[in-house]
Amino acid sequence: MSGERHLASTRRSPLFMPVIYVGGLIFGFGLAVSGMARPEVVLDFLQFEDFGLLFVMGGAAAVTGVAFTVATRYLDRAPLTAGRYVRRVKAFDRNVVAGGAIFGVGWGLSGVCPGAAYASVGIGNYPILWAVGGMFLGVYAHGYWRTHQSNLTEP
Repeated sequence: MSGERHLASTRRSPLFMPVIYVGGLIFGFGLAVSGMARPEVVLDFLQFEDFGLLFVMGGAAAVTGVAFTVATRYLDRAPLTAGRYVRRVKAFDRNVVAGGAIFGVGWGLSGVCPGAAYASVGIGNYPILWAVGGMFLGVYAHGYWRTHQSNLTEP
């Protein structure tokens, strides 16, 4: 599988990076327009006071579902990467549960989701940089802990 990934990455279309960039811009713009880049909107959703986020996420899931259904049915390769369309399944283990719980607690306490945090900076919400800094510190701490754990298990 890794050989196939390497092969696919060498045959990427020259449009791959520009399309990724444009997709990110559209995603961020959509978050800003929908109000999801504002933590107070997310907190209102989590407190069952405003269900706008449910419609935004539902709309995104519907568009993604249709796109993947059509792409996997009618295309044998991804247009920009030449990689095969395959279903990637992640094992449902304790790491997934623990990570999801930690993410959920952080999201619930702050009202900040990583993607929306960057969009929030883009609309001028600079105090959100504290949350972004906290996310970076959390990722760094996890990487440090994971490296430390793997060093302990190696002979």
